[in-house]
Amino acid sequence: MSAVGQQQEQLSQSDLSPSSNSSSSFEIIDMDAASLYEPVSPHWFYCKIIDSKETWIPFNAEDSQRLEEAYGSDKDCNGRVVPTDGGRYDVHLGERMRYAVYWDELASEVRRCTWFYKGDKDNKYVPYSEGFSQKLEETYMLAVTLDEWKKKLESPNREIIILHNPKLMVHYHLVARSDEWGSIPAEQGRPRTVKRGVENISVDIPCGEPLQIDHLVFVVHGIGPACDLRFRSIVQCVNDFRGVSLNLLQTHFKKAQEQQQIGRVEFLPVNWHSPLHSTGVDVDLRRITLPSINRLRHFTNDTILDVFFYNSPTYCQTIVDTVASEMNRIYKLFLQRNPNFKGGVSIAGHSLGSLILFDLLTNQKESLEGNDSEKVTPRVVLDQGDTLDLEEDLKKLQLSEFCYLFKKEKIDKAALALCTERDLQEMGIPLGPRKKILNYFKNGENTQGVNKQNQHLALGGNLPVLSEKFKNCNSTDGAGNEEYLDISIGQASVKYPRLIYKPDIFFAFGSPIGMFLTVRGLKRIDPNYKLPTCKGFFNIYHPFDPVAYRIEPMVVPGVEFEPMLIPHHKGRKRMHLELREGLTRMSMDLKNNVLSSLRMAWKSFTRAPYPALQATEAAAADETEPEPEAIPEKPSDVQAGDSPVADKEEAASINVGMLNGGQRIDYVLQEKPIESFNEYLFALQSHLCYWESEDTVLLVLKEIYQTQGIFLDQPTQ
Repeated sequence: MSAVGQQQEQLSQSDLSPSSNSSSSFEIIDMDAASLYEPVSPHWFYCKIIDSKETWIPFNAEDSQRLEEAYGSDKDCNGRVVPTDGGRYDVHLGERMRYAVYWDELASEVRRCTWFYKGDKDNKYVPYSEGFSQKLEETYMLAVTLDEWKKKLESPNREIIILHNPKLMVHYHLVARSDEWGSIPAEQGRPRTVKRGVENISVDIPCGEPLQIDHLVFVVHGIGPACDLRFRSIVQCVNDFRGVSLNLLQTHFKKAQEQQQIGRVEFLPVNWHSPLHSTGVDVDLRRITLPSINRLRHFTNDTILDVFFYNSPTYCQTIVDTVASEMNRIYKLFLQRNPNFKGGVSIAGHSLGSLILFDLLTNQKESLEGNDSEKVTPRVVLDQGDTLDLEEDLKKLQLSEFCYLFKKEKIDKAALALCTERDLQEMGIPLGPRKKILNYFKNGENTQGVNKQNQHLALGGNLPVLSEKFKNCNSTDGAGNEEYLDISIGQASVKYPRLIYKPDIFFAFGSPIGMFLTVRGLKRIDPNYKLPTCKGFFNIYHPFDPVAYRIEPMVVPGVEFEPMLIPHHKGRKRMHLELREGLTRMSMDLKNNVLSSLRMAWKSFTRAPYPALQATEAAAADETEPEPEAIPEKPSDVQAGDSPVADKEEAASINVGMLNGGQRIDYVLQEKPIESFNEYLFALQSHLCYWESEDTVLLVLKEIYQTQGIFLDQPTQ
């Protein structure tokens, strides 16, 4: 007897007496309840490879309906393309494939699903192929119409499906096992449950997205291909960020949505890591990488070295070109697919990505006309009337250690007038000193001060860049007048491309901008400076983020004040922070009371003895007259006790310049209660927390919609 014949015999026996393994999945039903046949409602799914395993994910209800309508139309499906997922993916009906629109991603299979079976190792249901699902549906229709059950079907991989009744349908998986004679009979394994229709399986169908797009935000990632602790790509992390924003729009902008004033904000990722590492640099690094601790060295080459690549003129040019060209390309494609879009554009960067965007923005032109990207290297102009020699000028700049380089190259002030920035770079002069020299000697500037009107010397060319003034604390003339030096922002020998749009707001998440500006030699940002083409700038960070740095102390270096605390998305401060402030306030009040009691006791102890009448008069005088020695101490105690409120009022009135249009720049998240127990334990997680942070997303949405005159609803407790 053949293996198929043995299988049919075993299945016939199992129909009469089900095995103990399968009996657990059988359901007792009332066979007297006749049911009429109704066509099954299909739902569309797509396949994603997650953890090296195929996972079928349902489209949202609106996308599935659009796909079904396109499938049921009279037109040929071979040429039909249906946009899904808010327009970020296209489904080619004829191919049954789903393609990403704005970024590179492997195409995924699409199915029109009606019948499902439970997987082997989990409780997730897997859809049958469309052809076999049609056979199952035809068999089911005959069984219901004729009331004849126990129908058997053989799947394309020679497995058996039995329809016992409308409530009990099982799929028998074949298990191959060799016996002592060498034959391989097909045996009945544990049955798997079969379900008809998506409404009978446990699957979460995602909600759809509003069709109206109010604002577009480009998101640039930091170092490495992974953006969080789960080693997910920038596309997956931005998907989470977008999902959080959709939920917050429903909860915090409910009134505006009900009045149809807003739709949604679209977030699109920008990937520069893959183009950088496709230049062949990985092959060069692999040749010089040591074989020991292979995984750690591979991780270092793939992530941490991105910081050094950005500090390299060659690869920095590749990075900025990739970021700018990708944002311009995606913007053009977005406008083509959304011709009615009238909203603004903002940009957001995480970690190193924020520094890349900052350098791009500081090197933009105020006018988008004349996209001239040719680099003109600035030259030093010598004031012939300046009698000070080069060595004295370098001493003034505290750069005397580079005198030997100029002597070695036989460069005096006349020769320096002919030198370009590249010449100084090839001499081995670092970026900071190089920029000091260029700015100090340009346009006839001498030791009496700088020409404050010339503020457009670019590091990367003839681009309008951030020209800041910082005080050289050790350089003063005899009259005590302090010297100020101009310094520009950006990378040396890099052409910064133009963006074809003007961003409304720049959001920096966990940004090291402040640190990089400092090591480039910048000590202070001019309060009157603002980004040429961008009005807003928000520096958002977690308090335990080891990569994040502040910006405001560079604008107002002489004043110490706290950053703005980002409100909790539920409309209150986190309980442990309120408790901490309450305990601090209570301890200060207790300290003030104890000190006051000790002072009164000490005065009573040291007071000279008086007669009874004099003592009474003296006591009355003590009550009415203020104690002179208590006057300087009491205000300091009160100020310490009221410092939280005073700091808030002072911080709100701080003028932090025009970099964010006069608003505050630094915004700090509230740490979670569990994070406050150990700062070091959650340091790495804090740098990667922004993608799923409701507080971060809410701040972004609030600032974007405020530009349109739309504000948050009243916070819910």
